[in-house]
Amino acid sequence: MQHSAFTIPRGLGIAIVAPGGYPADEAALERGIAWLEQQGCVVHNYYNPSDKYQRFGGTDNARAAQLHAAADDSDVQIVMALRGGYGMSRLLPMLDFSFLAASGKLFVGHSDITALHLGLLRANGAVSFAGPMVCGDFGAASPSDYTLSHFWQCITQVSHAVTVATPNNPAIDVAGTLWGGNLAMLTHLLGTPYFPEVEDGILFVEDVNEHPYRIERMLLQLLHAGVLGRQQAILLGDFSSYRLSEYDNGYDFNAMLQYIRSRVATPIVTGLPFGHIADKLTLPVGAQAHLLSQKNAFQLALTGYPSLTF
Repeated sequence: MQHSAFTIPRGLGIAIVAPGGYPADEAALERGIAWLEQQGCVVHNYYNPSDKYQRFGGTDNARAAQLHAAADDSDVQIVMALRGGYGMSRLLPMLDFSFLAASGKLFVGHSDITALHLGLLRANGAVSFAGPMVCGDFGAASPSDYTLSHFWQCITQVSHAVTVATPNNPAIDVAGTLWGGNLAMLTHLLGTPYFPEVEDGILFVEDVNEHPYRIERMLLQLLHAGVLGRQQAILLGDFSSYRLSEYDNGYDFNAMLQYIRSRVATPIVTGLPFGHIADKLTLPVGAQAHLLSQKNAFQLALTGYPSLTF
């Protein structure tokens, strides 16, 4: 169902690629393609179910070729990941980041696709989009109007802003480069040629199925490496689907957050609607951001990123 708050350009070319896993449910892929086509998009599906290899949407060579072919397709404006999972890490040395960046395509996805976003930003300063994917979002049994509305608004406008009501945040007013993504992928790339060196940025992170102590450990890794201290602010998205036990003895996410805040001088703002959740924002990785936070709400304004032109 199309939301009145956004307009999808007719004939928009969307390439589907599988740089990570293959669909856990092929029906979700079919629903996602059908939704896009019903909105007037022209779908170019570079994923072939017969090419599945182990837990991946093809061999490493085939998946890298999907990305390059989609970037080279003159009828495509958006290159969207089928899903995340695992697999982008294998492709990083095989990708021509300069070619991908120069293509002018809008690369979209999240989770494992964080590695592509960060690689593009590090290699070329290119902006890409942490946002919805075909299977989990467009192909959901009931696609989130919040997610789709924010996605289309973001990529069809030269600026985008969102206000989020959330309690107990510090009062700050900062601006800088917005970057980040999945926390595990971020720490995984630390010290590699694919990790951006962002100074005075606004770092956003999220993760799923990670116990609070693992989240703490990854944040401490970024702290000890000097990354957190070089940022203007840290935005925490959704961290869910973990399981606590009696052994934790009162140690939970809030206890972890209190500890991290006591060790990190950079302000930490919680409640960003982003992550492995139904209702998520689209965040241009590498854009300019202005974050205005007060105790019970924050506003994030985004500029300086590529958008669709027709």
